[in-house]
Amino acid sequence: MAGIVPHWNEFATRDELAASLANAVADTLRAAISRRSEAFLAVSGGSTPGRFFVALSRAELDWSKVTVTLVDERFVPENSPRSNASLAKANLLQNNAAAARFAPLFHEAATVEKGADLADAETRALPWPLDATILGMGGDGHTASFFPDAQDLDALLDLTSTRIVMPVHAETAGEPRLTLTLPALVSAGLLVVHIEGAEKRNVIEAALAADKALPVRTVLEKAPRAAEIYWAP
Repeated sequence: MAGIVPHWNEFATRDELAASLANAVADTLRAAISRRSEAFLAVSGGSTPGRFFVALSRAELDWSKVTVTLVDERFVPENSPRSNASLAKANLLQNNAAAARFAPLFHEAATVEKGADLADAETRALPWPLDATILGMGGDGHTASFFPDAQDLDALLDLTSTRIVMPVHAETAGEPRLTLTLPALVSAGLLVVHIEGAEKRNVIEAALAADKALPVRTVLEKAPRAAEIYWAP
């Protein structure tokens, strides 16, 4: 792999991973609050981050000074079982973290393109850059909503893009999506890929070694600093 090599953090159990990642993110948020009086976190959906969300929600810090947004979102309302906003509210924005400000990506609109324009305009008022970005990864090597078969994938992964949020159409995504663009995501001081299980480890190791770059590899290669990979069996 060309570029900056990511750092692996391996744990015997998923509970140990969740606790360690929550501590690392909490430390990052505390440092940001101390430095600039606020902190900004982007998290992912899916089945993997549940334990991490619960652990982080209990962290002792001034959550009233934290803004939480999403790495990506399906173009579905919050009452949908496929909504990442619903997942984050039910698991992360609880306990101490209930005091945080939440900035969703989904907005009611006729099309995902119009919804992305609304989200792009609203997110510009958030306290950029991100202090921490927590990415997941699918079995096809996608991260955020950077699917290998996404239309305009090159635009989504363009480091010079001036967009913060873009629409995504990919057959494998299941429905249209909204995603933060690559420059928005990798601006974070802490960039993490959180994966679990042997299958996903095999995918990311193959992606890092392959000549053909899957989206997750592209993100890791284009990040200005080494990303952290958190993995447990």
